[in-house]
Amino acid sequence: MKHFRKIFLIVFSLVTLNLFAQIPATISGKITDEQNKAVELANIKVEGLNIGTTSDKNGNFTLKVPPNQPIKLIITFVGFETKEVQLGMFKQSQRQEVNIRLKPSNTQLKGVEVKGDQIRTSTLINLDTRPAQIIPSISGGIEDIIKTQAGVSSNNELSSQYSVRGGNFDENLVYVNGIEIYRPFLIRSGQQEGLSFVNSDMVSSIAFSAGGFDAKYGNKMSSVLDITYKKPEKFGAGFTLGLLGSTAHFENASKNKKLSCIFGFRHKTNKNLLKSLDTKGDYKPTFYDVQGLINYEISNHWEVSFLENYSNNKYELVPSNRETTFGTLNQNYQFKIYFDGQEVDKFETYFGAITSTYKSDNNLKLQFIASAFQTKESETYDIQGQYWIGELDPTNNGFDNPIEVDGIGTYLNHARNYLDAIVYSLEHKGSKLFKAQMIEWGVKFQREEIDDKINEWQMVDSSGYSLPNPPDNPGEVNINPDFELTSFLRFKTNLTSNRYSGFLQSKWLFNQKITLTAGLRFNYWDYNEEFILSPRATFSYKPDWKRDIVFRLSGGMYHQPPFYKELRDLEGNLLENVKSQKSIHIVAGADWNLKLWGRPFKLMSEIYYKKLDDLIPYKIDNVRIRYLPNLSSKGYAAGIDFKINGEFVEGVESWASLSIMKTEEDIIGDYYMQDGQRIEPGYIPRPTDQRFNFSLFFQDYLPNNPTYKVQVKLVYGSRLPFGPPNSEKYKDMLRIPPYRRVDIGFSKEIIGDKQAKKSCFKSLWLTAEVLNLFQINNTVSYVWVKDVGQNQYAVPNYLTGRQLNFKLIASF
Repeated sequence: MKHFRKIFLIVFSLVTLNLFAQIPATISGKITDEQNKAVELANIKVEGLNIGTTSDKNGNFTLKVPPNQPIKLIITFVGFETKEVQLGMFKQSQRQEVNIRLKPSNTQLKGVEVKGDQIRTSTLINLDTRPAQIIPSISGGIEDIIKTQAGVSSNNELSSQYSVRGGNFDENLVYVNGIEIYRPFLIRSGQQEGLSFVNSDMVSSIAFSAGGFDAKYGNKMSSVLDITYKKPEKFGAGFTLGLLGSTAHFENASKNKKLSCIFGFRHKTNKNLLKSLDTKGDYKPTFYDVQGLINYEISNHWEVSFLENYSNNKYELVPSNRETTFGTLNQNYQFKIYFDGQEVDKFETYFGAITSTYKSDNNLKLQFIASAFQTKESETYDIQGQYWIGELDPTNNGFDNPIEVDGIGTYLNHARNYLDAIVYSLEHKGSKLFKAQMIEWGVKFQREEIDDKINEWQMVDSSGYSLPNPPDNPGEVNINPDFELTSFLRFKTNLTSNRYSGFLQSKWLFNQKITLTAGLRFNYWDYNEEFILSPRATFSYKPDWKRDIVFRLSGGMYHQPPFYKELRDLEGNLLENVKSQKSIHIVAGADWNLKLWGRPFKLMSEIYYKKLDDLIPYKIDNVRIRYLPNLSSKGYAAGIDFKINGEFVEGVESWASLSIMKTEEDIIGDYYMQDGQRIEPGYIPRPTDQRFNFSLFFQDYLPNNPTYKVQVKLVYGSRLPFGPPNSEKYKDMLRIPPYRRVDIGFSKEIIGDKQAKKSCFKSLWLTAEVLNLFQINNTVSYVWVKDVGQNQYAVPNYLTGRQLNFKLIASF
């Protein structure tokens, strides 16, 4: 530990002492199109270096670059061809002006103007894809960028799932190339989860909305993540090798650019990381997937693409023992378990989609999509644990000597759970662009076939007594008492249903200052025979001020029809009369493009209120959501979000997000008796009631040598509510300790532009990461243990400890 701290302090001192030693060169200029109109939010990047910026509303940009190095600019923007400008080497403090004109790409509609302001007129925000590869994290994916955005929280670094403004994991929409993506159903914990669908090596653009999104997006209540994969124009490849996994991708295009393809492979293993958990044993997690996207332009008007994904996630565990110390300084406990048995979980998914797109000369776009998703999941385990729990002597420095033993017992967990699900869909989307109006529409048919078999039970024996133990009758000896399991669940379910949905929306532009988007979405599900309409609208105004500020007001109705999980109660019964959960969003926000210290920044803020009705209450255990469809509740979520991003250090982007939120629900008809009186609990916190959340992603480099970089990710989330298992919802008033985590990464460029001329590599980076830098024990859930006196102990399940990770990142 002492050596680690010395190394960290030396590296940190080197970064600090050199902050003001460099006198960089300055490149400035303007980005325009062929009509000499300014292009706002164009990406300007220095090839081989993590240095870049974006153009402002007038197309102007300023970029600080290191001296005495060959500089090559790469300029990209949606709807235009990629521009590469070779500038050579600069002297210290040298200034040069470069004006760049972009050409429309082959896929751009004639007569369509592409402006950066368009994204500012909606609640969607564009996110930079570059940090996905360098952000210090366990998975290193797009979701790690999303988790640091305003309004988003996540208390589990092992999971790619996230909560948005009081919603749960199932309330978030994810699209890839306009196709909705699904995730496995049976996953209980983050260590089982494996890889998410989105492959960051293949991503071209990211758009995210934390609420108040348009009618063209589907039927979920919280957020939408809209991912677009790359359409390559030339050869490219790369790989990442690390202790926690590896990736590789390949992309290419034909000479006439009509045929293009990109393929990606990922492999992830948390074996070394999981060794830092309290439960020791033989961990064998193996996760990998293969994805591909093929595009072919049949003509100038017709294009066909095929997107596929195969994912295989397998989690094996042979536990040996567990030791957890918890409590307070005055009352400290130790929990020990010795295990027998094993767990084997498999999650295998297949996905394929064919998209045919037609673009006419009169700004008409028609799209037809056929997709299929299949998941095969199995959850099998037989694990016996012999445990004891005792109070420790606080005067003992080692906390090794128990004062007394409070509980001794054995439990046996058994499961043979299997689920097969297939989701087919046929969809049509279209758009028509007029002079100052765009109309979009879409219809979709979806069929779901689910086959679920559940067989799981738990037996608990405390000090020789099975819990729950049968009552004793005075004067009688019960030789063969009734035997009861602590929990038992066994059922088989087949569900086949059809959904019909669609939308119609229009966007109007008035006087280049006011934008109005209004739409209507419908959905019908034949299982519960419910038809719903969801009107939504967004109004934006950009005043003619010197300051570049856009104001927005959005809202509407967001219905979430139940999927299979929401229909199943705790006994495995499917309820047919469960209706859609409803949410009314009201979101007011603004974003301001400004300059601080002569560098570009963006400050965004949104205040929101969500009125919630017909909610399905639920409990969360790790990442497993268990719905209570026999109950119904109403509630609300209200809060305010802030985010600032920009060049805190010249040439590299960083950001910070702050969220304050409160969400509660009132379960209809619940009550309890106290002193002969009926008492209604009223509003109680929802499981995602995280009042305060702060996240930071910061980048820096050595001023005299920008080939050395540092990245820091910091996350703080306040306490979340929880309660005893199998208890009434109003008892979930306890709070988990706050989530606190700092990850840091140090990078060194081994091969850059200068060395690339003599190498087969375009760039080569070596990265060292320290995950959970301060070794904080974050609690994700609890194990509830009873003694024979029915006293319950909540034993915390801690997340991962400090871990060192190395990565080699290469591109060709």
